Amino acid sequence: MSERLQDAKIKKRNEVGFMKWMKKQKWMGAAALLGIVFFLAVLLVKPIGVSTQFSVLSGIVHSTIDSAVITGDDERDSGYGSTNAYYDKSEGRLAANIKHPMNYDFIFVLAIPFGAYAAHLLRKKKYGTQSMESAESESCPLAGKSRWRQYFAPFIGGFILLYGARMADGCTSGHMMSGIMQGSISGYLFAAAVFSVAIPTAVLVHRKRS
Repeated sequence: MSERLQDAKIKKRNEVGFMKWMKKQKWMGAAALLGIVFFLAVLLVKPIGVSTQFSVLSGIVHSTIDSAVITGDDERDSGYGSTNAYYDKSEGRLAANIKHPMNYDFIFVLAIPFGAYAAHLLRKKKYGTQSMESAESESCPLAGKSRWRQYFAPFIGGFILLYGARMADGCTSGHMMSGIMQGSISGYLFAAAVFSVAIPTAVLVHRKRS
């Protein structure tokens, strides 16, 4: 009886310890939710991709300045072509999206900043303005600096990241997440490259900050 009681206590202690560990791993819930969203998107509509829509946005601006850059082409399924080689790729599909941008992909990307802002407001309501500012100052190395320093470096980094994503013909969501879900070899290679660079970089940045 004592051995069974001892085993029960050990089991209970392990369960409590596991639950405490799970509560600390808040990212796991967010990761699971993100995975479900991607799965439903692939199942019901199409794989998620983001960086292409920035090319569509730049094409919209370009075509506003030069209306001749996007042309009609009845011989293609897309119905469009372009004098610009980049817009003309994939049988003019990108040119068609530039001409008619209000589709699932473009609206999805436009919704990202609105969703992020909504999440920020909900978090702010839950934890309060002061605790949010305190958390941001601890997590952001540029907190408290001038507006120029706060926004310039992230902008340059984002520009380089986006430029590289278009050179690779896909971003993190398109190549790694949607790609791996479809069993794409390029998705696995992209993921390996991302983590092999991101992890050492994060370690170096953390050491420098501490």
